[in-house]
Amino acid sequence: MPADDIAVGGFSPLSICDWPGELVATVFCQGCPLACRYCHNADLIPPGRGAGPDWQEILSILEGRRGLLDGVVFSGGEPTLQKALPEAVAAVRALGFRVGLHTAGPYPDRFARLLPQLDWVGFDVKAPFAAYERITGVPESGVRARESLIALAGSGVAFEVRTTVHPVLLDESDLVRLDAGLAALGLGPTRRQPFRSQGCQDAKLLAAG
Repeated sequence: MPADDIAVGGFSPLSICDWPGELVATVFCQGCPLACRYCHNADLIPPGRGAGPDWQEILSILEGRRGLLDGVVFSGGEPTLQKALPEAVAAVRALGFRVGLHTAGPYPDRFARLLPQLDWVGFDVKAPFAAYERITGVPESGVRARESLIALAGSGVAFEVRTTVHPVLLDESDLVRLDAGLAALGLGPTRRQPFRSQGCQDAKLLAAG
């Protein structure tokens, strides 16, 4: 699929927080199959073309930043929803950039095929795998996330695993179970991220947060 078909919801030409220790540009892909209650990019959940610049404009901007940026991160939304993502990643690599990805792993097969093109992954683990639906609203989403995480752990690609914590959704016993599930895969605990109210559209979480 042509890279031009990627749906872009937003674009940041410079970020210091989307890939730890790296100066990057970030492409925010439109659309996500999950409906996480705490999502701070809820405007990126609905599928569609997105309100961001078109792909050729992004490539033109990146062309002018060669030598200034360390890499490009594809975020979202959920980037692996985009069937044109491999072609977009290849185009960025052709410009000489390293490539990072933010994902929750909802498409294990697509993710596994993409891994050889990636230099770093920020992987969002939502909850104990058996309790994913409480966060995402999607049955079996924990099964798919676990499968993706197994592929990532065996790939040799650098990665960070993180979890957003809101006390209404995850308590201490949940976090213990979550880390036990990761330990069973040979992984350490996730990096905890506090709930961010900005952009969240869940009134109950906002009231309790």
